[in-house]
Amino acid sequence: MNIYVDFDDCLCETGRSFSVLASELFGINVPYEEMRYFNLQHAFGLTEEQYRLLLVKGHEPDRILAFEETPGASAVMNEWLRAGHNVSVITGRPGSCYDVSRAWLDNHGLQDIPLFTLDKYGRENGMQHGATSLSLYDYYKMKFDYAVEDSPLAFRFFDHLPDLKVLVFDRPWNRLPSLPGSNYLRCCDWKAVRAAALNPYGVEASVLEQP
Repeated sequence: MNIYVDFDDCLCETGRSFSVLASELFGINVPYEEMRYFNLQHAFGLTEEQYRLLLVKGHEPDRILAFEETPGASAVMNEWLRAGHNVSVITGRPGSCYDVSRAWLDNHGLQDIPLFTLDKYGRENGMQHGATSLSLYDYYKMKFDYAVEDSPLAFRFFDHLPDLKVLVFDRPWNRLPSLPGSNYLRCCDWKAVRAAALNPYGVEASVLEQP
């Protein structure tokens, strides 16, 4: 099977890092569990200037490399690889962050996982950064059986795949919007993601919450 995996807040604890950064930069204290919006400007109540600075500081290489791995992520993904499945990380990070993102994956034992950037949120105005930067045209030619994603703003990128099972990695910012359909399953951790990919409708409710 072909599996799409988002990077931030699926593989690593980006939201927690940005919560700390907002406190450091602006004295704005919004704990991770109270981040109700995927959009960080809205989550922290930032001005445009503060938001731009947060993104610049948050994407500095040393900070990205220090992001903590979401428990179980690399183990499950490598298990999928050993079983013969195709796994791709498709991130909405800027293409300029490719090299440090690649280094993070390599440092966490994910050397064999291909990484692609895709302008999911309209931040780059169609700018391309080489062969690892997907255009929308190239992305829509790709086919997936499963997707692991946390951002409600990215769900629109799955509309062309009616048989896709979307495993929504549970985060505070995706608990308020209702999930788009029965093919969307909320997973509380990588144990639930693993179970859902193997048996998407036969997982115990304590492990997997169906929409």
